[in-house]
Amino acid sequence: MSGEPTFGDVEAARERLAGVARETPLYPSETFSRLAGRPVLLKAENLQRTGSFKIRGAYNTISTLGPEERRAGVVAASAGNHGQAVAWAARESGIAATVFMPEDAPMAKVEATRSYDGAVELVGESFEAAVAAAHEHVGRTGATLVHAFEDPRVVAGQGTIGLELAEQAADAETILVPIGGGGLAAGISLALRELRPRIRMVGVLCKPGLTIADGIAVKHRGELASAILDRTLDGTVEVSDEEISEALVLCVERTKLLVEGAGAVGLAALLAGRAGGSGPVAVVLSGGNIDATTLIPVLRHGLTRAGRFLAFRTLIPDRPGELRNVVDLVADGRGNVVAIDHRREGTTTTALQTEVEVVVATRDEAHCEELLEALRAAGYAVERLGPPA
Repeated sequence: MSGEPTFGDVEAARERLAGVARETPLYPSETFSRLAGRPVLLKAENLQRTGSFKIRGAYNTISTLGPEERRAGVVAASAGNHGQAVAWAARESGIAATVFMPEDAPMAKVEATRSYDGAVELVGESFEAAVAAAHEHVGRTGATLVHAFEDPRVVAGQGTIGLELAEQAADAETILVPIGGGGLAAGISLALRELRPRIRMVGVLCKPGLTIADGIAVKHRGELASAILDRTLDGTVEVSDEEISEALVLCVERTKLLVEGAGAVGLAALLAGRAGGSGPVAVVLSGGNIDATTLIPVLRHGLTRAGRFLAFRTLIPDRPGELRNVVDLVADGRGNVVAIDHRREGTTTTALQTEVEVVVATRDEAHCEELLEALRAAGYAVERLGPPA
């Protein structure tokens, strides 16, 4: 297949994916509906095989390969999710797969790709470096490149989500979908413009730079996807890591759906009031493959932003019982001390002082303020650390 995929290509992809990719559920969320002031539906692609939507495009592409292409195997460049999908689809099809990933790719995604029998090569610091290595591999071996988004077969496979949304979310006014290279949004919009031409399609981007949304952290949108999105999207919005973290924590806690950073960007845009429109909105949770070493600090940061953790610093006299006084004040206020760190060198104004940093589990922001006020009333000069400002 060359050129842009058609609606017929998306329908053909759905037939190939029958019994392979799951038709993922669409969940109504009371919590997000209340916060957004409108009905909110969550398209749970984080529950898809390999943990993200990528299996749709990868399998659709690999299933079209001829005998010679199958013998030469396939190669992919990936931040993680696409690599897992290609490795899984190749294994199921009985062919070899090599996946190039950035050196800093989350280990959960690297190990998952290997578990699907993919040969993983870590190269460079970016997705673009992995793409360059994949192209070089094609030149050496004749393997078929399964690109993450610059392939009409991949876009058509991702478009099957749009077919499902047209059936599951017939009353939705707006669809929020993550945009990295653009293949997911292009496929979904291609299908929905055919079946639900009046629906609003809004793409969600992460801010440039180091981000927890590694799945969409590409420098440039694909040319193929751009050609489709330029005529099908109603607009794009951008969200920060702070907003993504808050949305991710809320999603885990209230909906019990674990999503990765890229999977939470639509929720972040919704909570930030950037979705536009006022009617029902469907949010595509594109993946759930978050590394535990990323999840733990993200959860702690998100809980701190929500007032569920309080971190503060104060100076106390360096004598027996003073630290206990601080802890007792926290306990009397029904705070639960999570961590304490105290230093005698380099941070005090006299030799008779100790600096103490304390992290406390709290109920909410009002509880945080109550504890801080109690400490100040007792004569401690308290400096709050981290968000909220």
